[in-house]
Parts: sequence; C-alpha cells; structure tokens
Amino acid sequence: MAKPKKTPRPKAETPKGFRDYFGAEVTQRAEMLRKIAAVYHRYGFDALESSGVETVEALGKFLPDVDRPNEGVFAWQEDAEADKPGDWLALRYDLTAPLARVYAQHQNDLPKPYRRYAMGPVWRNEKPGPGRFRQFYQCDADTVGAPSVAADAEICAMLADCLEEVGIPRGDYVIRVNNRKVLNGVLEVAGLADDDKDRERGIVLRAIDKLDRLGVEGVQALLGEGRKDESGDFTNGAGLSIAQIDKVLSFVTAKEQAAEDLAAALEIERQSNPGFDGRLSAMKGSFGSVGPMDSYKPEEYQTVFLLTFLKKLVAGSKAGEEGVDELGQIYLALFDQGYGPDRIIIDPSVVRGLGYYTGPVYEAELTFDIQDEKGRTRNFGSVAGGGRYDDLVKRFTGHEVPATGVSIGVDRLLAALQAKGRMTSSEAGPVVVTVMDRDRMADYQKMVADLRRAGIRAEVYLGNPKNFGNQLKYADKRGSPVAVIEGGDEKERGVVQIKDLILGAQIAESATLEEWKDRPSQFEVPRDDLVAKVREILRQHGLPDGSSEA
Repeated sequence: MAKPKKTPRPKAETPKGFRDYFGAEVTQRAEMLRKIAAVYHRYGFDALESSGVETVEALGKFLPDVDRPNEGVFAWQEDAEADKPGDWLALRYDLTAPLARVYAQHQNDLPKPYRRYAMGPVWRNEKPGPGRFRQFYQCDADTVGAPSVAADAEICAMLADCLEEVGIPRGDYVIRVNNRKVLNGVLEVAGLADDDKDRERGIVLRAIDKLDRLGVEGVQALLGEGRKDESGDFTNGAGLSIAQIDKVLSFVTAKEQAAEDLAAALEIERQSNPGFDGRLSAMKGSFGSVGPMDSYKPEEYQTVFLLTFLKKLVAGSKAGEEGVDELGQIYLALFDQGYGPDRIIIDPSVVRGLGYYTGPVYEAELTFDIQDEKGRTRNFGSVAGGGRYDDLVKRFTGHEVPATGVSIGVDRLLAALQAKGRMTSSEAGPVVVTVMDRDRMADYQKMVADLRRAGIRAEVYLGNPKNFGNQLKYADKRGSPVAVIEGGDEKERGVVQIKDLILGAQIAESATLEEWKDRPSQFEVPRDDLVAKVREILRQHGLPDGSSEA
C-alpha cells in the first residue's frame, strides 16, 4: 500500500511585491497620518472611509487596461463558473475613483460642495521594484462640487501646511502648479488637437513628463524621430515638424525664457531710471486679470512674466488662454495668503500622468538630496500630486460635477522624514515588569496597572520566568527603557528595584569602572514611588512619561 503523500508546508514568505510592517513603522505612519488629518480637519474636510473593493465597472477608465479587467488591478469575477457569472470586482486602485462612486451614490445626502479626506491602502497589480510595492498607503483630500479655482488654490495651501506639519521645513519642498488647459492649448496651436493625433499627443505628454530625467535634448528627440537610450534601445518619437517641436519646446522651457525676458526688462529699467528701486514701471506690461505690473512686489515679477509668456504662446486657443488665466487666479489667491514662491510656484513642466485631469494640476517635490541604495546622490523627488478632474463623477450621473484633490504618498513621505532624521527607525518599547516569583503574578500585574493608569506604556513578562537573564534579554529586544524587579526580599521590605536599561547600555559600552560607580543605572525605591521614579527616568531620556495622559 502506497504511503499517502504529505501535504507540503506552505512557505513562510510575503507575496512578491508586498511587505510586512512592524511596530515602529506602523506607529510612525499612524502619527504622521494623525498630523495630516488634523490639517485636513482644520480646513473643514470630513473623513470618509469607503469600501476597499469596487466593481470594475465603477473603476472604469481608471483601470490600466479596460479590456482586460484583471490587468493592473487585483480583480476577480463573482461566481465565475456559474451559468450567469457575477460582476467583476477589484481591490481599489486609488482613493479618487471610489470617491466618484460614493458622491454619485449619496449626492442627495451630502453637502455641496463636499469636502472629504480619506486614508488607507490601495493595491496595484504592477511589476514591483526597489521601493515600489503592490500595496501602499495613500492620503487624499478632495473637494467635489466647487467649480472655482479657489478650491485648487486651497488644496495647494493645505498641502504646504501638511508638509510643514509633519516636519518638512520651508526650503526643503516646493509645490509646482500647472494647468492641463495650457498644455492642451499648446497642442492646439501646434496642430495636434484633432482626433487623429491621439498617438502624437500621447508621445508628447510622456516626453514632457520625462523632462527632469532626459533634459531638453531628450524631450526634443522624442518629439521628433525618436531616441536611443544608453542601453541601445530605441523609442519611436512623435514625428512632429520643426515648427511643432519649437512650439512644444517653448512650452517646456517657458520658465527659462520668461526669466530671460524679466532680466532684459530689469536691465532696461536700470539704464533708463537712475533711481531704480527694483520695481518695474506700469508701462512695462500687464497680465490680464492679474493686474498691472506696478502693483507687484519684485519677487512676483518672475511669475507675471511667465504667465505673460504662456499667454502669448497659446494665443488663439480659448482653452489655453483660459488655463493661463486660471493659473494667475490661483497664484494671486495663494500669494495673498502668504504662500509665495518660496513654497508654491507656477511650473509648466508639471504634466501628471493620469488622463482624467481637466484643469489645474500640482505636484509636491522635496528638494533635498539623499543617497540611494548604490550610494549615489540624487534628489528625493515627488511625494504628492493631484489636480482638477471635472469629468470624474459624470460617468455615473451623466452631467459634469467639478472636483479637485490631492493624494499624498504616505510611504515616500515617511522615507523622506527618516532621511531628514525627523523620525527614528525605532521607538522605545514598554516598561517591563519582571517576574521573580510566579506565585505573586497578581503583585506584578498590580504594578503594571499602576504604570498604565499613569499613562506609561508597560507590560508584565509573560514568558517562562525561570531564567531571569532571559527576561532582561527580552526587555532589550523590545527596546524597553526600564525594567522593574521585585523579589521576595524587596517585597518584605516594601521596595522595588528599577533598572535604567538605556543608561545601563551606555555605561556598558563606554564607561570606566569609576564612571560606572558614579552613574548607577539601578535604583531601589519604595514601592509607592514606582511610578514617580519610572517617570523621572523616562523624562531624562526624552521619552513620553505619561504625564500628559495621567
């Protein structure tokens, strides 16, 4: 008789593209989300927790591949083997598409405009890579039902406040703002607006989005015949004419060209005005709704010249001119609130890859350098982005509903804070009450209860208490700052031993015998002084001592 085959043991490993998060990482993320939520709440946004699963139909065009509903997302079909299979369902791809469904479903019960924020994991069935996972957290805020670009300006201001609240100081970030209408206007005046130009428009958008990586010459090559990369692979280009390429490159390099125009204007003013004070005269120009130049401060001139340049670039395109006007309105609204070019700038190179954006788009970039996994110095890059998507809800309702919002990449922002030393990679563990006599477990539990009531994180050792050394090893592995010891002798005398594990480790590492004698790391105190002494030690090490919670 053949022996039955043993069922193989499952492999103890996370699926490809996923990871596990442990104590400090989870705590740090929760604390960062708490701070961001406080900013959102301060701006008047309400929390929303939508379903983690949506129908593929509801996700619609936001799927990476509509014709293959299980590509790009984690999807399955209900009752797939039945005579009448059910709906295709998918784990949510982002937090924006579910918002459209929620608003359309509950619009009669929601205030208009509806301001909501949402935080949670999203899932993408895409090829994983270094630092790129199939499950990650997003932290979104959106306003639905507000057509005014004042809503876009508010999102940008709130994003700046969020970055500073979590520990990214001014000078270490910039929020760059553009408008898809301006880009559409450029494509229109370049002769790329017709329906039969979809391929060329797609290549142009992708090329502009790669400006930071490829530079102007690389973008120019992709706008023309194509580009060969360092590995020898060739990417076909858009095949534009020289005139079309010049028009798109003028858009890409608008900031630099506007800066040159400003420098020339300032030089003319210096030469013609001996008493020049850094302010341009009213006759030097104006910009539509933004107002006359003499009403501006010197630091605003760069933006005014940029907007003026863009207005000339898209002349003849109604959408393009409207987009430039909207950028001017956003800039003025932000500047009047104190969000100047040290925090938020107009930048035509911001494209944003998602196709559902219809107006202003914005991206938060961290400007400091870090060392990558190969030791190379590089800029940290983008941690948040968003924009206006007025057609999102229309798929459900049949009529346009204006909306705008932002999404913060939680994991990238956490990595940035760690790179800046704003978050340590570990956190202090609980105070550990050791067990010297298992028959007196009630006494030890009483000590822990006293510490917890005082707001101090604490636990009793619940392993095998036979080997006291193992208890201290456990406390060390937990990162515990303090161990509490009470044997039979201490119990009779009404005292406890309190061991400062942090100081003990420092002494063991570097102190001489004389220093060790002068700096004891273990203290005997009356049992009634347990909480006070533990709190004193925690305070000395800059750790939470529970005083604000007691």
